[in-house]
Amino acid sequence: MIIETFSAEETFAFAKKLGEEATPGKVYTLTGDLGVGKTVFAQGLAGGLGIEDDIVSPTFTIVCVYEEGRLPLYHFDVYRIGDIDEMDEIGYEDYFYGDGLCLIEWAELIEPILPAKRTAVLIEKDLEKGFDYRRITVEEILAD
Repeated sequence: MIIETFSAEETFAFAKKLGEEATPGKVYTLTGDLGVGKTVFAQGLAGGLGIEDDIVSPTFTIVCVYEEGRLPLYHFDVYRIGDIDEMDEIGYEDYFYGDGLCLIEWAELIEPILPAKRTAVLIEKDLEKGFDYRRITVEEILAD
């Protein structure tokens, strides 16, 4: 599925709808360049779960856990992972295969340990279509 948004508000609203429809154990991988709107997407997803906390990228903590929504949100930012083994140290499997919704920013950096079943989200800009334009590609992955 490909969605086009023309403002941060539209990106937020699309992600919020996904959060409203999310089921326990859902894993979203989120990729895109710096400044493309991954945090706005994460905020919308959290909003759809009923989470009212400020959602920021957990760049230095790797994972932030929000438990006050209808499902827990496990928000990862693996941009600063130096070695994939660091994921073992934080017990990633408990989150990836838990009962909440897992959102992993910069997921391409930890590809070998990603769950076989996940939803990949790619956010891209196209300045020719406007500064706030985003192309959001959503793909269900069912790897063997």
